[in-house]
Amino acid sequence: MAQQNYKNESLPIDARVKDLLSQLTLIEKVSLLGYRSQAVPRLNIPAYNWWNEGLHGVARAGDATVFPQAIALAATFNQELVQSVSNVISTEARAKYNLSTAKGRHLQYMGLTYWTPNINIFRDPRWGRGQETYGEDPYLTSQIGTSFVRGLQGTDPLHLKTASAAKHFVAHSGPEATRDYFNAIVDEKDLRETYMYAFHKLVDGGVESIMTAYNRVNGIPNSVNKHLIQDVLRKEWGFKGHVVTDCGALDDVFLTHKTIPNATETAAAAIKAGIDLDCSSVLQGDVLKAIQQKLLTEKEVDIALGRLLKTQFKLGFFDDATKGPFYSYRADSIHTTQHIELARKAAQQSMVLLKNNNNLLPLKEANYPAIMVLGPNAASLDAMLGSYHGVSSRVVNFVEGITGAVDPATRVEYDLGCDYRDTTHFGGIWGAGNADLTIAVLGLSPVLEGEAGDAFLAENGGDKKNLSLPASEIAFMKALRKGVKKPIVAVITAGSDVDVSAIAEYADAIIFAWYPGEQGGNALADIVFGKVNPSGRLPLTFYNSINDLPPYQSYSMKNRTYRYFKGQVQYPFGFGLSYTTFKYDAVAVPKSRYVAKDTITVTVAIKNTGNADGDEVVQAYIKYPTIDRMPLKELKSFKRVSITKGASETITLKVPVSELLKWDLTNHKWKLYPGSYQLALGSSSADEKINANFQIN
Repeated sequence: MAQQNYKNESLPIDARVKDLLSQLTLIEKVSLLGYRSQAVPRLNIPAYNWWNEGLHGVARAGDATVFPQAIALAATFNQELVQSVSNVISTEARAKYNLSTAKGRHLQYMGLTYWTPNINIFRDPRWGRGQETYGEDPYLTSQIGTSFVRGLQGTDPLHLKTASAAKHFVAHSGPEATRDYFNAIVDEKDLRETYMYAFHKLVDGGVESIMTAYNRVNGIPNSVNKHLIQDVLRKEWGFKGHVVTDCGALDDVFLTHKTIPNATETAAAAIKAGIDLDCSSVLQGDVLKAIQQKLLTEKEVDIALGRLLKTQFKLGFFDDATKGPFYSYRADSIHTTQHIELARKAAQQSMVLLKNNNNLLPLKEANYPAIMVLGPNAASLDAMLGSYHGVSSRVVNFVEGITGAVDPATRVEYDLGCDYRDTTHFGGIWGAGNADLTIAVLGLSPVLEGEAGDAFLAENGGDKKNLSLPASEIAFMKALRKGVKKPIVAVITAGSDVDVSAIAEYADAIIFAWYPGEQGGNALADIVFGKVNPSGRLPLTFYNSINDLPPYQSYSMKNRTYRYFKGQVQYPFGFGLSYTTFKYDAVAVPKSRYVAKDTITVTVAIKNTGNADGDEVVQAYIKYPTIDRMPLKELKSFKRVSITKGASETITLKVPVSELLKWDLTNHKWKLYPGSYQLALGSSSADEKINANFQIN
């Protein structure tokens, strides 16, 4: 038997990969190119399933901590918190992997290669999968995404805690129903500045894997796009990890896109384009035929497989597991008290206060001895979990959270109130009329918006046709307001922009709760009763109507997102109310002139001028010279800061001038445009508390 140098942990990983490749037969190599990687018994290589999900907690793998949905994590505007969340996810992932492999199991969703985060840009509120993203802004997406990857992969220089895959590369944000044959027409400027920006930042941050998208971009399916994968991702950006297809994407190339005639030619094109791993069986089924037909060489297969093996070596697959840094993680590392508390904190910081008439909130419990909690999502498990979710043995829904937060001498009632469809039959209104306060929980759920197939009640193949809440909920809120003279707090669950105005006049206060995870009920109670001051910010624009937007199929950024939309909106990007107020004072303003190598610096004192402790999310936006296709403004720095009432905190924000580069379509490269710029600081994209003008030479 050949010497197994690949098992020698003292050797460099590249040498170990080379040795293992030399010992594998061609048939064995091909068997390792699919997500259901086959065992190679003679080399003691077990079977491995590459497919795992961890969008907001270990998913589909039994009891795990369920954090708020990705869009809600973005609403925290808190990179440190997000990294803490993903660090917990990778801890629980390692524990589950250790426990399952100890039993000889090699199950899907129990491995260490996680196909997350989804860093596509939520360019249009109709997209059902927008809830999986970090919103509409490339910079916010890059910041939250980089932090998430850091927590997943860990900080050990020699070992990956888990391997993260940023998806879906590229220009993938609907329509869901046609994603397997849709062709996104997008010019190089929008591609570079919007759709690829966060991918580049995550590559710079060391993400281990990239997943390609189903759709075509300008006629070429992503999974066989040599220019994007080889030229841009690998050569230009220096990506060293592996590339995996979305599931079934190679089948789409010849079955639905029909840009290549058959599976064998598709397999060859994928390997040549830079695909390493196939989430289907095209590579395993047809690479050998492609080599026999001289469409591909074994050396090209070695390059692809070598990248996969390198990831597995980093994960410790060929090492003595007992000596690994993550071997001790077991059942006592899963769903711990600390993890549950973090889920609660994340939910608290994600919820957005949209309305608070006459400062109704926070409530003094003593003033409300009888409370009615009702609505279709008040006790809904789906509304807690969102899409791509795990399961938890301790989910606290909104009814349970409110009930658990009040004195036993306080009367709490619950009623479903209405469903998603019936516009005439309602429950709980009489009971609400007898209460001192009503909390109505309505909105969407993952069956009304989500991935094609999963959101089985969605009107448009997973997507939304408009921004409307279900007509039944609007009718219910109207009937509720008519029957109830005491205060009503509306809580809206959704993963996207909805038309809040349809129910706004019937509620005294409105909290946007997203899909808040297993501690959503407790977090809502914490906010409602003032234990926590709401501090979430909208990571996307809330428009007045779909009619204000371009066609859904258009991938041009013109008139999309706060960066380019010129009309009136319901709530701007970055918006969120507080129980207190904040005053900004400039301590050190930017210089008057900058060149490419400089960094713009601003120091500001934030004073809490209200009556409650709270967090402010300071947002720094750049306004550009009046040049064609420049954004109206762009988020380029932000910081969450906690300030007790009456106190001040001084913070410094920095924006590298290199962040102001824009793509020159004529010369096909980045360019710093000279002219007059402005830095605007405030609490949302529509709020400017401090302005500073400067010139770029």
